[in-house]
Amino acid sequence: MTTKTGAAVKNVINEHTSPFIDFFKQYLTVPFFMRVIATVIVILIIYIIYRIIERMIKRLPAERLRPHTALLLEKTIKYLFYICILMYILGLFGIKFSAVWGAAGVAGVALGFAAQTSVSNIISGMFVMSEHSMAIGDLITVDGMTGIVDSIDMLSVKIHTLDNQLVRVPNSTIINSNLVNTSFFPKRRMTIGVSVSYDTDIKHALEMLGKVSALCPTVMEDPLPAAWVDGFGSSGINLVLAVWFKADDFLQTKNDVFIAIKKVFDYEKISIPFNRIDVKILNDGISAAVKAPAKEDFAVSAGT
Repeated sequence: MTTKTGAAVKNVINEHTSPFIDFFKQYLTVPFFMRVIATVIVILIIYIIYRIIERMIKRLPAERLRPHTALLLEKTIKYLFYICILMYILGLFGIKFSAVWGAAGVAGVALGFAAQTSVSNIISGMFVMSEHSMAIGDLITVDGMTGIVDSIDMLSVKIHTLDNQLVRVPNSTIINSNLVNTSFFPKRRMTIGVSVSYDTDIKHALEMLGKVSALCPTVMEDPLPAAWVDGFGSSGINLVLAVWFKADDFLQTKNDVFIAIKKVFDYEKISIPFNRIDVKILNDGISAAVKAPAKEDFAVSAGT
C-alpha cells in the first residue's frame, strides 16, 4: 500500500509540475540565452549613449545654453531613452506597434477630455520654454506673486518667495498674465522721490540731489544719474532722483541713496517738509466762552 500510494503521489506531482517544467525548458536553450545577452548589450549601449549626451549638455557653458533649456533637453532625452527601451522590449515579445499606437490614440483622446487643464499647461509650458522670458534664479512677479525661479517644468514654474515659501505657478497662468522679470537685464534703474519746502532754491536742490550718487559706490556712472522737478505737492515741491545700478545691488543701492539724500540735505540745510497740523486758538472765542455773568443775573439769583 505504501509503495502504491507513493507512486500515485509522484504521478499527481508530475502531472501538475510537468507544464511548468515544459514552459521553462523552452527558454533554457542556447538561442534564448544569446538573445538575452544581446538584449542586455543593446540596452547597455543605449544607456551609455544617453549618459554621454547628458554629460555633454551639462558641460555646455551658460552663454551657449540657458539653464532651463538645458533642463528641458535633459528631460527630453531621458523620456526618449525610456521610450526606446520600452519599444525595444515590446518588439522582442512580438508586439506590433500599430496596435500600440492605435490604443494610445484612443487613450489619448479620452485623457484629453479628462485632463484639459493639464494639456493646456503642457502646451503653455512649451511656449514658456521657447520664449526664454525667464531662467532659473531670476526674480519674477506673476499673478501678484514675487519670487525666485527654482524650476521650469512642463506643467508649472516653481518659485520661492523672498520669505522662503514655495509657490507653484501653472504655465497657463504665466501665458495669460503679465510677467515681470526683474533679473532679465543686468542693469536696473531706481527712481526715488523727495520733497523740499517751498522756500528752497530749487536749482540748488537739484544740484545737490545730483551729487548724491557720488556717495553711493553701487550707483553706475553710465548711464548718468538724473534729477528733475516732478511737480508741486501739498506741502512741498516734489523732486525725483533716478540712478542706475546692477540688478544684484538693489538693496544696497536703495539704502545708500536714501542715506546719502538725508546727509546731503542736512549739510546744505535743505528741509524736507512733512505733514503737520497748525492749531490756532482765537482769543475772542475764549473770552466769549468765559465771560463773567451780568449784574442782573446775580440780582435775579439773589431774589430767587
